Amino acid sequence: MKISCKQFELELKYPFSISKFTRTSTPLMLLKIQYQDVVGYGEASMVPYMGESFETAAAFLKEVDLSKFAYPFNFEEIISYLDRIAPGQPAIKAAIDIALNDINGKILNKPCYEIYGADPAKMPVTSYTIGIDTPEVIREKLKDAENFKVIKVKLGRDNDREIIETIRSLTNVPLYVDANQGWSDRIKAIDLIYWLHNQGVVLIEQPMDKNDLEGNAWLTERSPVPLLADEAVQRLADMDQLKGAYHGINVKLMKSCGMYEGHQMILKAQSFGMKVLIGCMSETSCATLAAAALAPLCNWADLDGPWLTKNNPFTNPPFENGKYSLRNLPGLGLEGVTSDLFL
Repeated sequence: MKISCKQFELELKYPFSISKFTRTSTPLMLLKIQYQDVVGYGEASMVPYMGESFETAAAFLKEVDLSKFAYPFNFEEIISYLDRIAPGQPAIKAAIDIALNDINGKILNKPCYEIYGADPAKMPVTSYTIGIDTPEVIREKLKDAENFKVIKVKLGRDNDREIIETIRSLTNVPLYVDANQGWSDRIKAIDLIYWLHNQGVVLIEQPMDKNDLEGNAWLTERSPVPLLADEAVQRLADMDQLKGAYHGINVKLMKSCGMYEGHQMILKAQSFGMKVLIGCMSETSCATLAAAALAPLCNWADLDGPWLTKNNPFTNPPFENGKYSLRNLPGLGLEGVTSDLFL
């Protein structure tokens, strides 16, 4: 198998702020893998706080030899092999996994969602994310969210209520909240959670520090809305300790090393009686279509990457009534790949 890669700087429409930092772009490594005469595409979105970069991704790819893996692909074996090359680096591993899943679908002439047993009719609505900002900028961002049925709001600083009140002055759509570990006082947090519940918030991601298992469990026991682990869960091995500490998890392919392990996490969460939000980083159509293939297996979706960016190199995914519209195309169904992208 031949691997080609392309460094790509994904530019955001607006500066993106969460509880602890702000960024205006995200480095990506776009991947093309050729297996015999079939080509698959993948993507690594390397958000800075995860510790990956163009340099680490390129160094990792130099160590990868996929020629030892024949078709049909054993994805568990492949991920184990990638983990043996180096610990961590889930985004570049996800890019490989996504490209191989794309190839698998094309060989079978089936969409990836069909291979994973996902029913397009069960696709949840996806949210549009608004980062922490001033009321003026938030009002401007809401104009871009007119085609979405749910808004996801980043909180975790000292203006949480102001942000929600600004949004509520313009729209009554349901809200998802992501505190990104921004709350430290559990009494203040539970008071805020009840207030958010009254404001139409239907889920909250990672309220307190990911290492404060007891504090998050305390909130989960008392919260009127589902609390989801985000930073506290990356891969399948992280999940056993989370049972009972959260109502659910946020699965992101850039943390789970791609579709195969992301699917395993969904199944394990369901076996625990936990709910699942499938989310994304700053991503193009490539990685978000991979996540959309699993989205019908989940309770909620937050796959807005292509709509938050200025230079998505691919065609935006089909989107109707606030949902991804999965097409009967083999593999990911990625469209708009140009011949010069990987030159």
